[in-house]
Amino acid sequence: MIKLSSSLLLAGLAAAGAAPAQEPPVSDPYQWLEAVTDDKALDWVREQNAKAEAELAATPEFRQLESELLAIYDSDAKIPGVYKQGDWYYNFWRDKQHERGIWRRTTLAEYRKPQPQWETVLDLDALNAAEGENWVWHGASCLKPDYRRCLISLSRGGADADVTREFDLSKKEWVEDGFFRPEAKGGLGWIDEDSVYVFTDFGDGSLTSSGYPRIVKEWKRGTPLADAKVVYEGGPDDMYIAAYHDDTPGFERDFVSRTLAFYNDELFLRGADGALTRIDAPNSANKGVYREWLTLELREPWTVGGKTYAAGSYLATRFDDFMAGMRDFDVLFEPTERTSLAGVTLTRNHIVLNVLEDVKNKLSVLTYADGKWASAPMQVGSLDNGTTSVSAVDADESDAIWLTVTDYLTPTTLVLAEAGGPADALEVLKSMPAFFDASKHVIEQHFATSKDGTRIPYFLVRPKDLHYDGDTPTLLYGYGGFEISLTPGYSGGIGKGWLERGGVYAVANIRGGGEYGPRWHQAALKANRHKAYEDFAAVAQDLIARKVTSPKRLGIRGGSNGGLLTGNMLVQYPELFGAVVIQVPLLDMKRYSHLLAGASWMAEYGDPDTADWEFIRSFSPYHLFDPKRDYPPTLLLTSTRDDRVHPGHARKMMAKMSAAGKDVRYYENIEGGHGGAANNRQSAHMDALYLTFLWQQLGKP
Repeated sequence: MIKLSSSLLLAGLAAAGAAPAQEPPVSDPYQWLEAVTDDKALDWVREQNAKAEAELAATPEFRQLESELLAIYDSDAKIPGVYKQGDWYYNFWRDKQHERGIWRRTTLAEYRKPQPQWETVLDLDALNAAEGENWVWHGASCLKPDYRRCLISLSRGGADADVTREFDLSKKEWVEDGFFRPEAKGGLGWIDEDSVYVFTDFGDGSLTSSGYPRIVKEWKRGTPLADAKVVYEGGPDDMYIAAYHDDTPGFERDFVSRTLAFYNDELFLRGADGALTRIDAPNSANKGVYREWLTLELREPWTVGGKTYAAGSYLATRFDDFMAGMRDFDVLFEPTERTSLAGVTLTRNHIVLNVLEDVKNKLSVLTYADGKWASAPMQVGSLDNGTTSVSAVDADESDAIWLTVTDYLTPTTLVLAEAGGPADALEVLKSMPAFFDASKHVIEQHFATSKDGTRIPYFLVRPKDLHYDGDTPTLLYGYGGFEISLTPGYSGGIGKGWLERGGVYAVANIRGGGEYGPRWHQAALKANRHKAYEDFAAVAQDLIARKVTSPKRLGIRGGSNGGLLTGNMLVQYPELFGAVVIQVPLLDMKRYSHLLAGASWMAEYGDPDTADWEFIRSFSPYHLFDPKRDYPPTLLLTSTRDDRVHPGHARKMMAKMSAAGKDVRYYENIEGGHGGAANNRQSAHMDALYLTFLWQQLGKP
């Protein structure tokens, strides 16, 4: 799921957490916990944290696990992912010596070496020490073609809100009196060296009900931000307004995007005179413009030009022809019951399609020649139950691509390849080291049958010598929302903290996700949300029926929308689980749309201030909680600095469960943003907490 003043974002968060004045009188006795930085609320948080630390973190076993995890997260043997700017390859890196991280660069020749020599461009730890701040890296955008000037985004403590500052890459220093965007949700993007698009908090009335920008302006160097020229102004009920400049040589264009909701947006071409022309494609389609091409990834069926194109299809046509009124498309991909489009990568002369077939990747390369598209499979030595991802090295200049190949037991490998090139030209550049002993485990894919008969895939990582007696501690993970697919990936933390100790790990590909394209997502929207929870329960039941585990040995974990998932598992299916971990969750679905970015998710869940509440209440854990029922042991984890999903959800659930005498504990990281942690040490601590909790509750094999 998806940036107020430099006097500290926390004050803004507290205001965002307060109930709007027009709301009815408060009847929730725990609503005071929504005041994020209120002293009383923070005192309560510190009290809960102390109890959780005393229970979970006071043993030598915890300290050993935390140390092992931190060694993995800080390891300088991990693959340093890079991106190309001019002749340099850039990377942002955190390790033991660089807690907040360094932005650095090297050459491709150096990068090919086992131990490349890096040049530090910006040291965030040094910057924090000099400025007395706690900046967290949010990325950099550098102006082509010389990449001398960059716009760098920095967040206090890891929140979504950030500042943008101009940086001179040639001098490796901040630009005095350069472009500066104060702290808020939003962004700054280059048009040319002396002008930018800015979409941010401009003051009263300039944000949407979701807390994101609803106005985008063009800002000239040397002028006050207040004098920036309005380019487009959306409505308060829109989700996000932005603009960007496409600097592809020979195809320079400007666009304005109006996001109404997730997977619902309008795209406008901005002319030299400032006039906007809407790209006349469905709002639900994912729209892309690259060089001469317009591409559309459909999420709903579309009838146009006398033809009907299926939902999930990927279409291409010439952009100028489309803008002139032509509606002829080439179908580059059409889904089946078992396939969906996982990703598209455009290079200088090709399109690489990444297709999921029963949640397993298959690559193909499309080439346009002689008036038509030709397709050829791409062989990359993918793993049977693994994930292959693709990205372009420099789409303006070459057909070079990065490939990463991984699974739950195989450390990630980074490969340099040519789209459309020979298979034997693949160059293995880096391989991540093994952070745990994977020799005793095997990966399998199984299918459970949900309540309505739908087949639900899930991955299982188990010991080769597993005794099917239902006595093995098992951790089941899920998400099931916003069309996000869960595909296999190597995790040193899960491997060291769970698998190596003998546990079974399972990942459920439930509806609400994107594993089978838009239809899989749409099947669990709003009034159908229960299907995602039925799917997850079906996977749990399948694990139990096959005697992989049993309810007393089965734990679950999910975060954000996945926290809503595990919250519903807690209150609707408590008999299936021996332990429940709920991270940065939504839980109070009556209040969610009034808290921080919550209004932006109503296309997913519905509007609780309308008749939608009749179905929303059926998946609102805060309201479904029954003090008379027995519930499995529960751990709630969140972050004070999460300005996306309000920490009040987790706080209030903890208070309600605790007051009813339930077996529950709570930990809130003061930093971290929506990811829960702002550096490797915090990540190791949080992960060690939930893993220790699971082992305590589920028992060791």
